[in-house]
Amino acid sequence: MEFHYLLQRIVQDNSTHAKWLNTLSYMENAGARKISKCEHPVSVTLIQLKHAAEEHRHAYYLKKQIGKIHPEFCKTYEAEELLAPVATRQYLHSLDIKACRYLRNVFQLRQEELKYAAYLFVTYAIEVRADELYPVYQDILTKEASKIMVKSIILEEEGHLEEMISQLNEFSEDWKLHAENILEIEKVLHDQWIDAIAEEVSQLDYA
Repeated sequence: MEFHYLLQRIVQDNSTHAKWLNTLSYMENAGARKISKCEHPVSVTLIQLKHAAEEHRHAYYLKKQIGKIHPEFCKTYEAEELLAPVATRQYLHSLDIKACRYLRNVFQLRQEELKYAAYLFVTYAIEVRADELYPVYQDILTKEASKIMVKSIILEEEGHLEEMISQLNEFSEDWKLHAENILEIEKVLHDQWIDAIAEEVSQLDYA
């Protein structure tokens, strides 16, 4: 199912739309927690703190948007309140594991160094994805005259991407080569996630 059409289908059903918002909120929250987990005990940077705080705020903002659909929808991150819960929970976790394995082999890093490298490359990959996903979603919301808005998230994610590029430039001269490999890993996992959501949504058509 083509991504734009999939989102259109999701937005047109209130229960499914609420689960989509909750799924995005879950992923923003999971991303924020992973950023915090990668912090050095004493040498954490201001940008890293800012990213964690903003990802947590995105999770909160998306969760709050659900109330515009129905105040009783998706109160938790339980499986029945997410779209494709297994794929959703595996996506970031698998990306983190695969990226760490790649970075450890390429840069021969110690544990604390590996945490920071993973933060840089995984966050970069997620920001690249967010820069693609949220504008498509907002375009559909606008066309559907929805009360839901994600414009504020789009602006912050664009800023995050610029900040990640700046940090990666400091980390390694040839970071782009390695980032491309991480992006390839992310694409496979993202496609699996979207396929799982599409399969779940397509079943609604026959319900």
